[in-house]
This record gives sequence, structure tokens and C-alpha cells, in this order.
Amino acid sequence: MTITNTEDQRESPPGERLADWVDSRLGLYTIAKANMRKIFPDHWSFMLGEVCLWSFVVLLLTGIYLTAFFHPSMNEVIYNGSYKPLNGIAMSEAYSSTLHISFDVRGGLLIRQMHHWAALVFLAGMLVHMMRHFFTGSFRKPREVNWIFGWILLVLGMFEGFVGYSLPDDLLSGTGLRFLEGAILSVPIVGTYLSMFLFGGEFPSTEIVSRFYSVHILLFPALFVALIVVHLILLVYHKHTQWPGPGKTNRNVVGMPFLPVYVAKATGFFFLVSSVLAILSAIASINPVWTYGPYRPDQVSTDAQPDWYMGFAEGLIRIMPGWEINVAGHTLVLGVLIPLIVFPIVMLAIGLYPFFEGWLTGDKREHHLLDRPRNRPVRTGFGVAWLSVYFILLAGGGNDLFATSFHLSINAFTWVTRVALFVVPVAAFLITKRICLGLQLRDKEKVLHGKETGIIRRLPHGEYVEVHKPLDPAELHILTAHEQYQPLDPGPQMDANGVPRKLSHRERVKARLVRGYFGPSSQVIKPTREEVQHNKHEITHSTER
Repeated sequence: MTITNTEDQRESPPGERLADWVDSRLGLYTIAKANMRKIFPDHWSFMLGEVCLWSFVVLLLTGIYLTAFFHPSMNEVIYNGSYKPLNGIAMSEAYSSTLHISFDVRGGLLIRQMHHWAALVFLAGMLVHMMRHFFTGSFRKPREVNWIFGWILLVLGMFEGFVGYSLPDDLLSGTGLRFLEGAILSVPIVGTYLSMFLFGGEFPSTEIVSRFYSVHILLFPALFVALIVVHLILLVYHKHTQWPGPGKTNRNVVGMPFLPVYVAKATGFFFLVSSVLAILSAIASINPVWTYGPYRPDQVSTDAQPDWYMGFAEGLIRIMPGWEINVAGHTLVLGVLIPLIVFPIVMLAIGLYPFFEGWLTGDKREHHLLDRPRNRPVRTGFGVAWLSVYFILLAGGGNDLFATSFHLSINAFTWVTRVALFVVPVAAFLITKRICLGLQLRDKEKVLHGKETGIIRRLPHGEYVEVHKPLDPAELHILTAHEQYQPLDPGPQMDANGVPRKLSHRERVKARLVRGYFGPSSQVIKPTREEVQHNKHEITHSTER
């Protein structure tokens, strides 16, 4: 029996039929309907994540182009190309193909420069993006896992950049590989085996470029794509954080819809980031490998400096004294081994910080409103102290350049860096904390006494006063909406039977830490609602007079 539809059976357009066919099998319409109108808040600091994303896209596109011309081989050839100063010089195919890309492939040098600049901006964007999350507390529940993903992206990006930087096999990158080999060899007992495993034999070996090439174009990019996709999915799932303001709560998001506003702005921002990278690449040369020459184990480049993101790791090595000790028949090179231990500890502390602060506060609620950095003086102080450590070590990693450029003693500069590493972070923490407390006091003064108008009025008894006006509700809300944690109450010193209570070591440590984070010396108690209303009435009354 044939079943016919008695309703109008006009045939749909081909595009609509295709869309219906796809939707019936993939459910794309349901997904799009739920997410295409998702709201994103509008603030310039949220674009830092987009800088990372679009820089990564440029990295992928330029990397695909370079892959077509680069030969990851250590086979020795005699160069006879467009760059005349190196003609007749023996070099590896990797270095020769890098010169070929730079001087003989149309647009090759620009693409190489864009690839390198995009890598630098990508890592810089990730660092600044993570610091924005740190200073504003957006890593709190439910975003601890997303913080971990971002942290993994930063660590992978550092090693991906180092691996890519090493591929041309020039004298500069070869010196960097020698640095890596020395760090690996300092590992007790297994250092030699690790070095042989990585390089495929004794340094410099003939396999390192091909191994690094596979890691650089396959393993790390695949991990990056997977982590970025998961990172963005969690961003959408948790909804975007937002700055405090009128009408903004932990249960809503105030901003613009994903379609069409946010997509249009994001697309324009992609072209803007790409254009800036292209301009930088066209006017500012970076990593001119032809000036260094091919790598030879018996030579070293005077200006041997890693890219900025690995500079602090080299700084750790350079400022350490050349200490060595013998333990059980093994020589421990402490001048390299200690930095090799400190580096992962520092990075691990950054990754685990959200869980540390969550343990201190004991706060299990979800947080979607950002902190103003001034309202968390201790956290902000720690962030600035860490940045000071980073920049001191970055300077220490270039001690030879500072010494030769400014005609300084390299020994004196190294000692100044050593002292600064212990003094400057403490000073930076204390100064930052005091600045935050000062800003809190200024905010409290504004809330209680209103905004200065610049109008001076003489009172009947002859006193001159400046007229203040009350804050508008929006500004008042921003200055008073933040939460203030209180130090833990350890309870009475005696129990019900008059016996002294014994706190565990863990409880005592936690109580001291919480007191340091949220005690009277670390935050200015904000005005109560009654104080605000009373002073608002007085301000209004004095203005009317």
C-alpha cells in the first residue's frame, strides 16, 4: 500500500534539503541554537586569549608553508646558493634548506619571520593571559581544570619553541642544544643515558634534527590543538567571567551574543593580529641564521641567546656558582643541577596555585565575577614578585650582552643579579601590597565621603571645605561588591574540661597562612551598608548647604 501526504508537498530548495539532511544525522541545529547566542562580556583584557589563539593559527598556516621546503636532515652538503658569503661551505641539509627558504623561495623569508614572530607573540600572549587570570582570580572554582590546561599549553609552548628554534642547525641554535645537553648530563647516574637516548648517540649526532622535526610538526601541534579545543569547550561550558558591575552576578553574563557581534569582532581581530605579525616580520628581522653560519661543535656564537621565554631558564644556570660535589663516586654539578630542579618546581607551583588558594579559603562556591587586583593584596604581591624573579633571571641570561653593550664587568653584573634575585622579589611583594592597601583606602574614602568636585566653599564660621558629591550607584557597587574572607578562628584555647586544645601542625600552618592572606594587615575592611547610607546623607546635606 502506498502512503501519500495530502498536505502541500512543494519541494524545498536544495540548500535547505542538504541542511535538513545534515541536521537529522548530526544534530547541528540543536547545538547551534543552544550556543550561537551565547553571551560574551566586552572588555579589552579578554582579547589577550584571542591574541594567543590567532597567533597559533598563524603559526599553523606558516608552518605548513615552511614544511614544503625544509629538509630535516643532518647529511652534509656543500652550499652553492644565492647567499654568496657561504658558498663553498660545508653544512647540513637542514641549514642549507633554511638558507634556500630565506633567499630563493618566493616569500620564504617573510613566512619564516612571521612563523618566528608568531611563536614569540603566542607565548607572550599566553603568559600575559595567565597573569590576567591570576591577578583577577578567575582560576577559582569551577575553572581550576581550565587553568591547568592553560598552564600545560604554556609549558608545551616553551618546549615547542625551543625545538623549532633548534631545527635550522645554525651556530646559535646549536649552542642552545649544547646548553640542553649539559643540563641533561648533570642529572645524576642516568644523565648520560638520557643524552644518548635524546640525541641518538654522542652530541651532536646526526639524528637530532629529524627527531625534533617530527616532534615539532606532529606531536606538539596535535597536543596544542587538542588542548585548545578542550580549553574553549570548557570556556563555553563554564560561561565567561566578567568584571563586577551593576546587574552582574555569579548567575548571569552581561555582554554581546556570539552571533553575529562577537564572531564579527573576532574575525576582524584575527586579521588585525595577522597584519601586526606581518608588519613586524617585514620591518624587524629576527633569527638571521645566515649571519651565524652552520653549527660546528668547536665554535660558539658570542651572542648566543635563547628566545625570551627560555631566557630565565638560562639565567638560572648563568648566575649559579660553579659548585661541584662528589657523592658515592658520582660528581654532582650543582651549578646546573640546582637550576634544573628549581625550574620545574617553580612551574609546578604556578600550575597548582588555584588548589592552594582554594584550600586556604575553603570556598566551595562557583565564582564568575572577577576580583579587582587591589582587593587581593597578597595574591597580587606574589604575582608581581614572581614577575620580578622572571625579569631578573631574563637579564641574568643575557649577562654577556649587558656587559659588552654597557661596558660593565660581567662578574659584577652576575653578582648584582644574584643579590637582586633574593632582594627584589621581597621588595616587590611588600611595595605591591602597600600600593593595593593604599588603593583600598582610597576606595573606602570615596565610598564614605563621596567624590571630590574641586569646589571650595566657605562655611558660616569661616572654615573652608571642599564640596564632595555622592558616588553614582554603578561606581558605588563596583567599589563595595567584593567579598572579604576572614581569618580562621582556631577556637578556644581550652576545651570544655579546661584542658588546653592541641592544634595539629597542619591546622596551625593553615591558620597562619590565612591570617597572612586575609588578616587585618592584608586588607582594608570595607564600609558597612549603614556607614554608606549615613555618610551619603551627610554628603547630600553638606552639598545643599
